[in-house]
Amino acid sequence: MLFLKASEVEKENYKLMSGAILPRPIAWITTLQENGKVNVAPFSYFNIVSAKPPLLSVSIRYDTNEQKDTSRNIFRNKEFVVHIISEEYLKQANMTSKSMGNTESELEYASLHAIPSTLIKTPGLKESKIRLECVYETHLNLETTDLIIGRVVGFHIEEELFQNGKISLEKLRPVSRLSGSRYGLLGEIIHVPKE
Repeated sequence: MLFLKASEVEKENYKLMSGAILPRPIAWITTLQENGKVNVAPFSYFNIVSAKPPLLSVSIRYDTNEQKDTSRNIFRNKEFVVHIISEEYLKQANMTSKSMGNTESELEYASLHAIPSTLIKTPGLKESKIRLECVYETHLNLETTDLIIGRVVGFHIEEELFQNGKISLEKLRPVSRLSGSRYGLLGEIIHVPKE
């Protein structure tokens, strides 16, 4: 088996980690810019931290050694909305990964629509079947990455997805990130009972 010492292949760490730790769920995150415009960006370094309290994490790498708009907006406003990306919106999700200026709108560029949130000021995306309204809980600054923990204060779930208190994977059809420009779709679902 090949062994690589992380400190000796530092330039390859991103490729090695994103190529090995997969599939990864993808979240669209909306935040509010200082000028009131809605910022939208997809993140695949995102996951559950805890159910009690309801916490999630998002890891946001710097862009050319500067914090991304999403991080700055979260730190300033102390809130954000996380959206689960469904298969039919993969193209728009990819479009929102484009780096844009503060005066440009990812919403317009990707033909997305803002919708008011219930408990926070930051709008969500109408196109998402699941939206999680979040408030800032804490963060770690990791050299060129912000690891942000958010507390979920509200769930928006499309009614057709919610059956017997559970979310239907078949109707949600979430997308996962693989490596490079590759993504994973739901595919076959298997059940393995606990022993």
